[in-house]
Amino acid sequence: MNPREATPCGRPSRRRGGAFPSIQAGPAAGETGGALPPDIATNQGNRPMTASFHRRALLAAGLAPLAAPALAQPGPYPSRPVTLLVGFPPGGQSDFIARLVQPGLSRLLGQPVVVENRAGAAGNIAIEAAMRARPDGHTLFAANGAFVTINPHTFPNLGVDPRQLVPVGMLAQSPMVLNVHTAVPARSIAEFVAWAKPQPEVLYGSVGAGTLGHVAMEYLAARTGLTNLTHVPYRGGGPANQDLLAHRFAGLFDGASGALPFIRGGQSRAILVTSPQRSPVLPEVPTAVEQGLEGFTFTNWFALFAPPATPPAIVRQVNAALGEVMASPEVRGRILAQGDTPGGGGPEGVEALIAREYPQWGSVIRDQKIRADG
Repeated sequence: MNPREATPCGRPSRRRGGAFPSIQAGPAAGETGGALPPDIATNQGNRPMTASFHRRALLAAGLAPLAAPALAQPGPYPSRPVTLLVGFPPGGQSDFIARLVQPGLSRLLGQPVVVENRAGAAGNIAIEAAMRARPDGHTLFAANGAFVTINPHTFPNLGVDPRQLVPVGMLAQSPMVLNVHTAVPARSIAEFVAWAKPQPEVLYGSVGAGTLGHVAMEYLAARTGLTNLTHVPYRGGGPANQDLLAHRFAGLFDGASGALPFIRGGQSRAILVTSPQRSPVLPEVPTAVEQGLEGFTFTNWFALFAPPATPPAIVRQVNAALGEVMASPEVRGRILAQGDTPGGGGPEGVEALIAREYPQWGSVIRDQKIRADG
């Protein structure tokens, strides 16, 4: 393969949020009032200064205090359509899961839920949009777990901490699959390494620089002694898989649901899965542990998040709706058919995954000196 034939997306750029508008101060106290009329100022007739008289006096002077505004009470949630952000373009695994739960969430929340793809920079554009959104539940984020556990390490200049996003609930988990073009003469990781080592250069793809697929391949290279791999990043699973089928690179790590159609169609070949057990939809593909890579076990997971400081009551409401959607036989069936495990449960399950994986991936990224932003 000629590296010039590959069509990388180029170095991801991070879109920075604009400056917040300045808040104009109101007039200083006393700037707009007039003096009290003399008769009122002296309380002619020495009438008792009753509350009602005092108020009339102030009214006459134009100094009646403004009525104290009632404390702002949140109205019924949601009061308008809800935006569901996705960090990758249509056609990938994140987009599939978001659009799968969209109708059920719309029905249960009583407002339209609109999927909005904010692709680019390994999800960072969507991360920043979610972080800066109003914390009122009208923006939600169907996020890949790597956005929270990997991006802060591979993009040290990100400028925000995605761990401040508020977990709502798990959407799905998927084993990662090492998926290669059928021209690659390998059906196991040992055969892949034996084929790759003598090559002057082996191109591999990913759904974006700094993503789980990128980090996983670099981790595999370190574990197997491959030093001649060159990364070709794309903006999402759709474009990456198109170029895999065109044989512009040798292979990539992808979620099972993203890789399955091409494997079943004979257009690509899976040689490894990263789950603890073999995938029910790919029973013929051995795990990494079975092939001698002890500890090479992880999943590609997706969760629903809300912006930082979203009120707990709204989080509970959205979680209850999500739980009902995830319990639907139709939704569960479609997720299982893709080779994924349906989500559900409360925010604590997502929090536990973040607490475990954030330091684990941080260690790998530091050891391999992986950076996505140069």
